[in-house]
Amino acid sequence: MTPDPADRRPTPPPSLRGAMPGLLTLAVATFVAITVEVLPVGLLPQIAEGVGVSESRAGLLVTIYALMVAALAIPLTALTRRLPRKPLLVGTLVGYAASNVVVMLAPGFAVLAVGRTLGGIAHALFFSVAIAYATRIVGPLQVGRALSITSAGGTAGFVLGVPLSTSLGEAVGWRWAFGVLVIACLLAAALVVALLPAVENTPPRDKRAAGGGHRSRLAIAATANSLVFLGHYTVYTYIAVILLGAGLRDSALGPVLLVFGALGLVGTAFAAWAVDRRPRLGAALPVAVVTATLVALGLALPHLVPVLLVCMVWLAAFGAMPPVFQAAVIRSDGVSPDISGAFVNTTANLGIGVGAALGGAVLEASGASMLAWVGAGIVALALVLVLVAPRTFPARP
Repeated sequence: MTPDPADRRPTPPPSLRGAMPGLLTLAVATFVAITVEVLPVGLLPQIAEGVGVSESRAGLLVTIYALMVAALAIPLTALTRRLPRKPLLVGTLVGYAASNVVVMLAPGFAVLAVGRTLGGIAHALFFSVAIAYATRIVGPLQVGRALSITSAGGTAGFVLGVPLSTSLGEAVGWRWAFGVLVIACLLAAALVVALLPAVENTPPRDKRAAGGGHRSRLAIAATANSLVFLGHYTVYTYIAVILLGAGLRDSALGPVLLVFGALGLVGTAFAAWAVDRRPRLGAALPVAVVTATLVALGLALPHLVPVLLVCMVWLAAFGAMPPVFQAAVIRSDGVSPDISGAFVNTTANLGIGVGAALGGAVLEASGASMLAWVGAGIVALALVLVLVAPRTFPARP
């Protein structure tokens, strides 16, 4: 007797171990993507001199990139929602490579800006697709750990991206630094082709997903994500200014920032444990620690040793934020996983961009201590959202 097609059950997703090659591939691709994003930061003086503009104008390359991501993540994801996911992910990595080719060969600042604009477009789509991809190759109760693994690639990009790009630029020049990233992007694309399993772009959804409760959970999770990044980057954008003002030697700044970035992996490891077991704890504890340490930073300034100790705890706790809030947005089930990823991408970059501008204004007007307290106040608002929204951040998954 032929079984009724209606009685067939979908093939269950692989275990976390079975999905590990794909997740590690996404982590490598995420590392490359973040490195492309932060590459100009360590090379701004060289770039400015190379194309004959001021360093402040060269800094617009970072702004242009962030604006492209914030403005285009959701609409681009919506426009491409019916395209196969794996080729689309490969296409974004090729887009990164094309962006770096344009930057590498740019005769002047205008073409440089075009190249970075192309990179921002690729970035807007890459993270929306990659976040959703990680959730589609594991079971629903493994989403947090999957996102933690892929987020570790992003953390490594933030940790190593600026030091590597700075060293590479000093060794071979800023243009060849972008050339090396062209090769890295193409290698990452080849890994995706070889190791990442194909997934459906419109998987079966619970019919309740269109309900207002789901949409409200999405709004709460996305808003909390934006507030966390806003408060954090209001302060972190000026971490070098804070540390040097507290008496850190210029020569020690790079190694100290490298250590701070590496500590973020501690938070990522905590998120990997908590987000699939205790989502509420996994969200509330790191946000509370970041709030408290930013308050403590304002009190510790300008004394170097307590500032360093407080920053170590602050940045370790912040490492938990990306997977925690990515999982919360995805699990809200208010929209498709790809659009959920786009909300994460947009709100995080909006927080980064606005935080940098707000922090600059506060620092100039009131100094570093007030900067830390303003950041703490913003992150505290995210903590309130986590505590008053048990359906968005449940005690159990």
